[in-house]
Amino acid sequence: MNEIIDGKRVVIIGGGPAGLTAAYELSKLGRKSIIVEKEKSVGGISRTVNYKNYLFDIGGHRFFTKIKKVEDMWKNILGPDFLHRKRMSRIYYNKKFFHYPLRPINALNGLGVWNSSMILLSYLSAHFFPTKKEETFEQWVSNRFGRRLYNIFFKSYTEKVWGMPCSEIRAEWAAQRIKGLSLFSAVKNALTWHNGSGGGKTDIKTLTDSFDYPKLGPGMMWQTVSDIVSKSGSRVCLGADVEEIFWNETHRKVESVGVKINGDKKTVSGTDFISSMPIQELIRKFRPAVSDTILNAAENLLYRDFLTVVLIVNKPDLFPDNWLYIHDPGVKVGRIQNFKNWSPFMVPDPSKTCLGLEYFCFEGDELWNMTEDDLIELGKREIENIGLVKLSDVEDGCVVRVPKAYPSYDSKYQDNIRIIRKFLKNIHNLQLIGRNGMHRYNNQDHSMLTAMLAVENIDGAGHDLWKVNDEMEYHEELKVAPDPVMTRAGKIS
Repeated sequence: MNEIIDGKRVVIIGGGPAGLTAAYELSKLGRKSIIVEKEKSVGGISRTVNYKNYLFDIGGHRFFTKIKKVEDMWKNILGPDFLHRKRMSRIYYNKKFFHYPLRPINALNGLGVWNSSMILLSYLSAHFFPTKKEETFEQWVSNRFGRRLYNIFFKSYTEKVWGMPCSEIRAEWAAQRIKGLSLFSAVKNALTWHNGSGGGKTDIKTLTDSFDYPKLGPGMMWQTVSDIVSKSGSRVCLGADVEEIFWNETHRKVESVGVKINGDKKTVSGTDFISSMPIQELIRKFRPAVSDTILNAAENLLYRDFLTVVLIVNKPDLFPDNWLYIHDPGVKVGRIQNFKNWSPFMVPDPSKTCLGLEYFCFEGDELWNMTEDDLIELGKREIENIGLVKLSDVEDGCVVRVPKAYPSYDSKYQDNIRIIRKFLKNIHNLQLIGRNGMHRYNNQDHSMLTAMLAVENIDGAGHDLWKVNDEMEYHEELKVAPDPVMTRAGKIS
């Protein structure tokens, strides 16, 4: 299905950010590749969905990074269609809204003097008498923020997202996602940035207060990359479901993949293979089959699935946030995106607003199996219950389901991954990249970096892709010199 270039035929499984980045990097080297993607569109979870010309994300995707190579790629591809946006996000808790990152005065007013005092005492207790073993998310966060703040701003939402107690979620997840943050640093930086007291020194912005974003959503980025790759002579095959991975046990290498396209089965051979498909599915599809030990390790990997209820509201403005975190156990919705505040070009009628209500679930559970009409009615009732929108103002809606949206870190995660990595380490022409490809909760930029390094590895670079987002600094922690103009004007978090 594609020719050999310089003795290499690269087959890429998956057309999300990681897979497309690999193909893009190969094209810059003058090498052709073939991407096989089972969906009918590219972008994976970073695609943009079009419903009656209303555009929306699957989860909301900010474009920010400390990786220059990734940033350069984004800007080279979209240029002026890459918008710079201010970030505003808040937490809805106990019928009140709290800025996130936290602002001391806002938090004090919302929580009250007594609660705030107890939070401080709880933090001091955790600081001087921390839990010695940090095995769980609960222990990791409590050590850095104190038990009381953990219970208020972390526990309910995190358990809603992951569908399991925080005592079962591994500390490794927290280390990847909120590394470097503590109550002291959060308050210190909130005071520094919002009071304009930078003083010309280099400070830490613990959560980026602005981000870049494609004019028409993240799918615009990945469709453009797909077009560039195709024009370079590579092939992007959509609706191509990889059903089998044929490997040679003696030579320890993958030789080809069996693909079904429009009901027809085809075999795609190659010299090098890069996979971003869910690692669980990859291991299941090896032919000959892998050992029971390896297969069981893959079967025991957990995922959290996800659906978005999109509501079209007959109001021009509802709230100023890009998104809201819903820390209310009385409703099932976990997060609410306001797509118009990501980009005004996402909503075709300026007199309307498009909201994305995000529900975290397991494929096959009660929420997942609800009909589209019932989910839309649930969403309408919940946003009215929160006080954001009157039910009568919602005029239309749709639902998008996303299986295996988030790799989950339970107590058996590390052992299972260790078994799988040990097996895959000896297959010299197969590399795993991306979030689901590595079963790691990487952000888009880290997924792209794994792809860039994988391409270099084809020429013998020897990068360990598993160290990406492991030994790096926290992805939202940016060392910057304060802009005197923005410091004087004040900034929105």
